[in-house]
Amino acid sequence: MTTATPPTPTTLGGLRASGHRYKAVKHELRDNLLARLADGGERFPGIVGFDDTVLPELERALLAGHDIVLLGERGQGKTRLIRSLHHLLDEWTPAVAGCEINDHPYVPTCVACRRRLDELGEELPVAWRHRSERYGEKLATPDTSVGDLIGDIDPIKVAEGRTLGDPETIHYGLVPRTNRGIFSVNELPDLAERIQVALLNVLEERDIQVRGYQLRLPLDLILIASANPEDYTNRGRIITPLKDRFGAEVRTHYPLRLDDELTLIRQEAILAWDDQPLGRPLVPGHVLEVIARFTRAVRESPQIDARSGVSARFAIAAAETLGASAVRRAAVTGEETPVARVVDLWATVPVSLGKVEFDQLEEGRELELLKHLLRRSVAETWRARLAGSDLSGLLRRFDEGATVETGDLVPARELLARIGPVPGLAQLLRRLGDDQAAETPGLAAAALEFAMEGLHLAKRLAKEELPGRTVYGG
Repeated sequence: MTTATPPTPTTLGGLRASGHRYKAVKHELRDNLLARLADGGERFPGIVGFDDTVLPELERALLAGHDIVLLGERGQGKTRLIRSLHHLLDEWTPAVAGCEINDHPYVPTCVACRRRLDELGEELPVAWRHRSERYGEKLATPDTSVGDLIGDIDPIKVAEGRTLGDPETIHYGLVPRTNRGIFSVNELPDLAERIQVALLNVLEERDIQVRGYQLRLPLDLILIASANPEDYTNRGRIITPLKDRFGAEVRTHYPLRLDDELTLIRQEAILAWDDQPLGRPLVPGHVLEVIARFTRAVRESPQIDARSGVSARFAIAAAETLGASAVRRAAVTGEETPVARVVDLWATVPVSLGKVEFDQLEEGRELELLKHLLRRSVAETWRARLAGSDLSGLLRRFDEGATVETGDLVPARELLARIGPVPGLAQLLRRLGDDQAAETPGLAAAALEFAMEGLHLAKRLAKEELPGRTVYGG
């Protein structure tokens, strides 16, 4: 249940009177996860394709109260998965007002909060923190310091008159400032090994050490890290003592099923451009399926460096480019509704080059290799969607050597006029799932163009590619 306003108690006394109970972060996560599992509620918003593999392992780790490291190639949703965990925290939690490390009013740990508790007693002020504020994250970079993560001496506080040994002269780093929450270290192997050592106490003893201070600061948090498999990254490694302190190692993966790949693309691709003058581009299901199959073909290709992986961003960027190509055509030709067609698929190849690492033997052939995989994906989609369909009505149009010219700037109505009446068009549209396509010239044109491309790839129709245009038949 989501509430827009925090609870009412604003003092320690009011908090006690309200019946609030203190729970450690790991107990909080465990209780809320068990409640979601029992009532069938959504546990990890926006996560696709992990239901039977990754999520059960992650749930067991959370129920066991473990710190976790997620291992997987780039673009497998590791960061998205980590960021979804804060939904399992209580919506609101109390903290001592003004505390840098978010101490709970019942059990303050820092020197300043304990002193305030002694002075104010039940009048100790309480602030409420939303669960979205209880997530902290650091992208590990080679220049990250112990001070960034743990803390360092603040010269300003020393200059104000405090003695150098006073714990209040410490400027806390990101980890203690996420006390009573979830802290994530992305790309953990990128941290220098001497910096990783600073996390050993956090994971085992649950406290921090800052320079030469006699300081014990018990932390209440869960630490989650992400990393690429060590056989891929040459930037560094997770040191053995740190890896040993993580309670669970969870492996992620790319979507295993085609329908998961499609769901992910629809969820992440920015296709709903409602604020654009031309409205949102329509991407027919069969065209989007080509993108999903294309992505999977690239991942499985022996010419691609499998250790680096092919990110989900590959498919997302391709789908967005597909929609952009349709919008560009509509802007130039005056089409009312931008609709993506097969002719727009080829625009996705050049923008995808930077997202793939090729085998060194393929140097100079990268573009042609991607085009080949895209053509194969179109053929597979055509067989899956239209195998066994009666396309004789369309083929009859080309029996006497007639041709149909299309291109990325040929509007739908003009393409339909060039093809002419096609017997069996309604059945073709039904097979593609575009039942209402007859009312939308763009969808009808997309279906016929897909059928012509499939016939060509099945060696039943000639095709000639010229600069800026494609000619079928002849």
